[in-house]
Amino acid sequence: MTTPQLSAHFQSRKPSAIRLAQIEFSGRKDDTEAVNVAVGNVSLPMHPAMAQRMRRLGAPGSPFEHGVVMYSPTRGTPECNEAFRHVIAASGFPTDGLFLQVTAGGSQAMELVIIGCCGPAGTAERPLMLIDAAYTNYKGFADRAGRATVSIQRTLETDGSFTLPSVEEIDAAIRRHQPGALVVIPYDNPTGQLYDRKTLIDLARLCVEHGLWLISDEAYRELYYTDADVVSVWGLTEKDVPGITGCRISIETASKVWNACGLRIGALVTDHETFHRQCIAEATASLCASVPGQYIFGGLAHESLDDLQAWFGQQRDHYRGMLESFTRETRARIPGAIVSSPDASIYSVVDLRDVAPKGFDALYFVLYCARRGRREIHGHPYTLLTAPMAGFYSVPAGSPNPGKTQMRIAYVETPEKMRMVPELLGGLLEDYLKQ
Repeated sequence: MTTPQLSAHFQSRKPSAIRLAQIEFSGRKDDTEAVNVAVGNVSLPMHPAMAQRMRRLGAPGSPFEHGVVMYSPTRGTPECNEAFRHVIAASGFPTDGLFLQVTAGGSQAMELVIIGCCGPAGTAERPLMLIDAAYTNYKGFADRAGRATVSIQRTLETDGSFTLPSVEEIDAAIRRHQPGALVVIPYDNPTGQLYDRKTLIDLARLCVEHGLWLISDEAYRELYYTDADVVSVWGLTEKDVPGITGCRISIETASKVWNACGLRIGALVTDHETFHRQCIAEATASLCASVPGQYIFGGLAHESLDDLQAWFGQQRDHYRGMLESFTRETRARIPGAIVSSPDASIYSVVDLRDVAPKGFDALYFVLYCARRGRREIHGHPYTLLTAPMAGFYSVPAGSPNPGKTQMRIAYVETPEKMRMVPELLGGLLEDYLKQ
């Protein structure tokens, strides 16, 4: 009898670093409660226009009032496309000349751009260039699609700032690797770094010079906590970057700014008509994104720009205080810990390289917390779930991985639970190091 075999790809797969702690914690049998800051699973209510549509999905006048849910066009419904165009405009950016398609979350958009911009691994065709530390799913989707990735690496300084290599070093890396596209996350996941406009212009100029697609993941656009202006790939002009038109792609999502992670609605936006047309052709195999999800998000198409801008401000106000408090309290609770500067998005990186003993590996600390770590706060047992950062870096075999001593913290629990995180992190670390 012949036994069916898993593919080599399946045999090699491991859970994402983002989901690892949650998976491990699910096997516990005690009464410990997890404060889960490993996954960017926003727990805030959706925008009121979206929430109202969700509540009335089967009401008279809804397209689903008779219980019928048909496919939409692969491009998505006109209303949902218009909602994404509308929110880009609400940030103050022109939308003329943009081509949009709705996707099954930002994740499908990521997969489509990797397939569309980069060639198969092992050929002379061009890999995907990432800026480490990079959102892990880009590497995961590239592996699934048989595309290679290369990276340039940021450095986390002791003051919490992430620094990029010089323009000359990035230029040399592009010449060496010949990538097909560069991914930039202006409001960065996982680092919380905010790319200022000058940096975005510098990177865009390199893309134009070398014939790269500039992929801007704008999931967290408008979530910034400095005095800088809002930035976007759609804010770059021909005066800023001659030749930029037709080189740009942005990835949009309902998940973060709009607090609808489980809706699984995103969009792929480009100013290159042929790329747009071929992207829809590729996506036809997946038929369409969730039609009820498109209807819910489509409610934003009818909100005023002033209303959307007020919503952006509310979201910033929610996160700003938590980021500043966590940074201050963690540095006090764990002297010597490096906490990334709270400038943008909903994440911080904590680096214990100057605190933990030689050989410390954050992965094993994360597993300890998930499997048996336990601390009482106000008479109740808790543990902390975080994401080990080694999986956010692509480093050659045998080279040191900066993520080995780092963890990502997501600001997704309630403010009350987020206030517990520095104490939990410090206490569980003490327990772990005593083993």
